[in-house]
Amino acid sequence: MPKNIEISMKEKKKDIKKANITGFLLILVAIIVINIISSFAFTRFDLTSEKRYTLSEATKQLLNNLDDYVHFRVYLEGDFPAGFKRLQRETKEMLDEFRAYNKYVTYEFINPSLSDDRQEREETYQLLTERGLEPTDLQVRTKDGIQQLIIFPGAMAFYRDRELAVDFLEAQLNMPPESVLNISIQNLEFKMADVIHKLSQLQKPSIAFIEGHGELDASNVFDITQSLNQNYRVERITLDGQISALTRRSEPDGQGNVRILRNFEAIIIANPIQAFSEEDKFIIDQYIMRGGKVIWLVDPVLTSMDSISNGESTVGIENKLSLDDQLFKYGVRLNKNLVLDLNSAAIALRTGQVGNQPQIDFFRWHYFPLLNPASNHPVVRNLNSIKGQFVSSIDTVMVDGVRKTPLLRTSDYSRISSVPVLVTLAMLNEQPDERLYNKKGLHVAYLLEGTFSSLYAQRMPPEIEESIEIGFLASSQPTAMIVVADGDLIRNQFHVPQGYPLPLGYDQYTRQTYGNKDFLLNAVSYLVDDVGLVAIRSRA
Repeated sequence: MPKNIEISMKEKKKDIKKANITGFLLILVAIIVINIISSFAFTRFDLTSEKRYTLSEATKQLLNNLDDYVHFRVYLEGDFPAGFKRLQRETKEMLDEFRAYNKYVTYEFINPSLSDDRQEREETYQLLTERGLEPTDLQVRTKDGIQQLIIFPGAMAFYRDRELAVDFLEAQLNMPPESVLNISIQNLEFKMADVIHKLSQLQKPSIAFIEGHGELDASNVFDITQSLNQNYRVERITLDGQISALTRRSEPDGQGNVRILRNFEAIIIANPIQAFSEEDKFIIDQYIMRGGKVIWLVDPVLTSMDSISNGESTVGIENKLSLDDQLFKYGVRLNKNLVLDLNSAAIALRTGQVGNQPQIDFFRWHYFPLLNPASNHPVVRNLNSIKGQFVSSIDTVMVDGVRKTPLLRTSDYSRISSVPVLVTLAMLNEQPDERLYNKKGLHVAYLLEGTFSSLYAQRMPPEIEESIEIGFLASSQPTAMIVVADGDLIRNQFHVPQGYPLPLGYDQYTRQTYGNKDFLLNAVSYLVDDVGLVAIRSRA
């Protein structure tokens, strides 16, 4: 080989080697620079088509404000069927995503059935149940046959000296297991963010149940009150014409100005049966004008199962509450009727005696419609069916500045009976004429949002003129309210025969659990919480 060609090849090899070294150094420098930048500017890439690992802004804000450790003990470890393995994997990946945004989020996975000692396993199950986790029974096929497996698809979350249970499984009536798991996975971000929000709240918002008009007493709303107490400070308030019941004067500022403030973030009016005085209506009205939120649970028609059980029939009459003009002013009209629905809950009736034991049969009671979401709003999205009891329909009224969103509806096989309504158990012995059930999707609950006009903007009854000193407002701050034409939707059952309150939505006779509690918790959260977490529930 000629010498000049040999020298040229050596120089080319040196150039290639030098280029490789230079390229390697450039890549190394780039990696170092990217790591330095990423330590200041956090970025993750979600490559899933449905963007299920792209956290909402509400969750990111919550995690950014977290200043102490939140530890999750997740009880999804073990030999599960494929569906629950997927829930396990998705839970871990969601927790990893939370941890990527804040190092204070930690977790561990635990198998509650790990012990070979049966008594020890049962003690563990009992402890988890007492702490608020719901067990789920599974039938697993093994080489030895079908095996019964108890799992706890949830977690205990710990923050400082507080702890809360969070169930991941979204039980749905008449829904196949695969769909239940899909909805549960969609809700993982909401469930985890919500429990972090509950644990890390420094000050609980205040809400109040209103008394003084025959509303449900504390025992009838015991379960929902206990649930609300986890996130809110709950009181019971009698208005009694006292203007300071829902509002208070602030301390004068430096310029001598005094403002009228709300005592509560929201109030709940649960199934009143006595008329509201003008003074009490005015107090509620001016509370709303100052941005107060209200959940109205009102029966336009007065009737109950107690009156039927005494004589097998009763007459539903108008529930004269003197609220029609006020609710009409805000944008809705509660109709004086009862809705009957072929898609309804069952009631248990004694139909005979077998030996010393009463014979109990179940009958579809068309006055107890099963209510379902009327829109895709976060308050009701993917909720379980809600059990209604003597429900009425609602119409909306054209009101400027108020947006109306239907929340709950009956099925497409409904009918209406206007007052006075004869309600009798005799109908259970008759085959319903389906031709009469031709009303489709009657709305029974609405969310109203916007700027409301005061009922008293154009008129001021003499009995409330002296209350003008609070600083009368004719128009509200932007606010919201939820109106439900069913006062019993919030009422819990009592155990028979021991008499203690049962979880809201649980029917001890049919052993079905309806979505009443979830609906009300979502409603309060949407109205009160400023984090906006309920908006990410089952994100589409």
